[in-house]
Parts: sequence; structure tokens; C-alpha cells
Amino acid sequence: MPVLTRRTLLLTGAAAATAATLPRARADATGLAYPFSLPALPYATNANEPFIDAMTMEIHHGKHHAAYVTNLNAALKDYPQVAALGLPAMLAQLAQVPEGIRSAVRNNGGGHVNHSMFWQLMGGKGGEPSGPLADAVTRDFGSFAAMKEQFNKAGAGRFGSGWVMVVVDREGKLSLTSTPNQDTPIMDAKMVLFGNDVWEHAYYLKYQNRRADYLAAWWNVVDWGKIADRYDAAKKGALAL
Repeated sequence: MPVLTRRTLLLTGAAAATAATLPRARADATGLAYPFSLPALPYATNANEPFIDAMTMEIHHGKHHAAYVTNLNAALKDYPQVAALGLPAMLAQLAQVPEGIRSAVRNNGGGHVNHSMFWQLMGGKGGEPSGPLADAVTRDFGSFAAMKEQFNKAGAGRFGSGWVMVVVDREGKLSLTSTPNQDTPIMDAKMVLFGNDVWEHAYYLKYQNRRADYLAAWWNVVDWGKIADRYDAAKKGALAL
């Protein structure tokens, strides 16, 4: 086991300070505390058909996401003092994670939090947001249609693999971002309201290279009630991931 060095102690202190300003992770619900675990899908794998097929859901969740969890646990097994921080704090202080495991934490930890968020937001009937969330969308994007257009454009324009996300601050202001690979806005101390995975494994079985079609179809399975709950939690500083 590595010696608890001054640098690691500094990491622990810095990450703990950052963690104090971030929402606390609900480890029992999301598997965001070490040893990390794969959260169960909150619906059947065929619940998002015909827009997202059951086989894609099975492979995406049971193979890809599961691999991120396995690899993250393996990377941290000899770093208990880092693992104890919890994943959001670890990602928020990524530059101070020991260099030997930094890439593994970035890629697999980011993949774990991104997908844990992603599964929660589907299984719905699409449509449009309502209430305070709808008001915020209109205020910050001009209209729901404008937000969808900007979101889809950013997702289609992401070169290679990555994500397109809407982030929210404590005042409820919304903005759009796109990240490469499994990077997460948590690394910039931002809260994710919702997002879509534009890695090919998220859509290739059904849509092949037609990412734009996948992005357009995805809105039909969004659960706006759950996103509205996340919006309320973000404004209270209680959004876990």
C-alpha cells in the first residue's frame, strides 16, 4: 500500500474542502462511494423502445458502464485515502489525484457518474418541461425548441466520443456544454441537470452512423419529471451527481 505522503494529505484536505461546497453523494442509491457499484436501471431494458432498443440498453449498461465501475475500483484499491473522498470530490480535484491513477479516475470515474446520471433521466414519455424548469429554459435559451436545437447541434458536432449536457448553478441558471470522452462538468465544480451520451455504443446498433437521428429520437424518452426534481435539488445544493 502506498505511503500516506504529504502530497496525498494535501489532496485529502483540498478535496475535502471542495467536497464541502459540492452536494453530498447518495452512495446507497448511486454507488458513488468506494467500493463503487453499478446502479440498477430504474426501468426495463425495453422501456425506451422503439427509440433506444433493448439490446443497446443491455450492452451499454451491463457491459460498458459495468466496465467503468470495475476499472475504477481496481485503480483505487491501493489508494484508500483517495477512495475515501467519494467520487464527486475526487473528480473536482482531479489535478491532485496521484498521477499514476489520474487517467483511470478521469476516464472511469467520469464514465461512472455520467452514466449514473444518464439512466435516471430516461424511461419517460418526452414532451416538454413545465413549471419553474420550463420558465428557466425559456429565460436562458429563448424557448424549448431553441434549447433542443442548440443541444442537438452540440451533440452532433462533438468530434469522436463525448457528451452534450445542460448544467445548472445554485441560482437555477442553465447553460449548455459538451465534453470529450467521459469528462464531466463536475471536474469544473458544475452541476449537471441532464445530458446525452454521444459515444457510438449509445446508438450504433440502431442508428449506425446517424448520430443526428439518435439525438432527435432521444427526446422521446426523456423524463421531465425527474429532470425537474434535479433542477429543484440543484437550487437547494442537494444534487448528488
